[in-house]
Amino acid sequence: MPKLACFDCDSTLSAIEGIDELARARGPEVYAQVEAMTRGAMDGRTPMESVFARRLEIIRPGRAEAQAVGRRYVEAVEPTAKATVAALVARGWTVVIVSAGFRQAIQPLAAHLGIARVEAVDLVFGPDGAYRGFDAAFPATRTGGKAEVVRRLKAEFSPERTILVGDGVSDLEAKGEVDLFVGFGRYAARDRVRREAGAFVTSLDQVLLLA
Repeated sequence: MPKLACFDCDSTLSAIEGIDELARARGPEVYAQVEAMTRGAMDGRTPMESVFARRLEIIRPGRAEAQAVGRRYVEAVEPTAKATVAALVARGWTVVIVSAGFRQAIQPLAAHLGIARVEAVDLVFGPDGAYRGFDAAFPATRTGGKAEVVRRLKAEFSPERTILVGDGVSDLEAKGEVDLFVGFGRYAARDRVRREAGAFVTSLDQVLLLA
């Protein structure tokens, strides 16, 4: 039977937060506003659904900006991520990125890491590449959404074992859906995630000792 390894993207597989990088392109005031909203959601102080659309409406990122963030994800990749994914695959694990980030930006990182499946939010662009919206139906745009994504993946793959690795409270919300939730603290060590995770690591290759 297959085994399923789900990884968050932002501040886990890569050092950056994609939404914050998109905001950075709009200047320091927009960056400060969006970064505070992101931090509140990741710490569990603010419901994801209360900030998700607001951040995008403030930024209105175009296709070119999403592509630029895609390059930044690869540049800032966690140093052991590629070897860790390869080792998991060699052991028979199916690796999936489960993110509240944006599919178009995450795909280059997924390709770099050899991950075929990305569960993330689709941005919508017009013919000129301008921002037109996002897939508001994707579960990770709201509180508890990652748990829903994991449930869907489990129904699809029927794995004998499922793990999830992530840094945020949105990842921790899926703890009840997996056999092991691994908190990740290399880039953002959150107290609640550290306390409630089944294991806590600061380098992705440490996941291999738990898988």
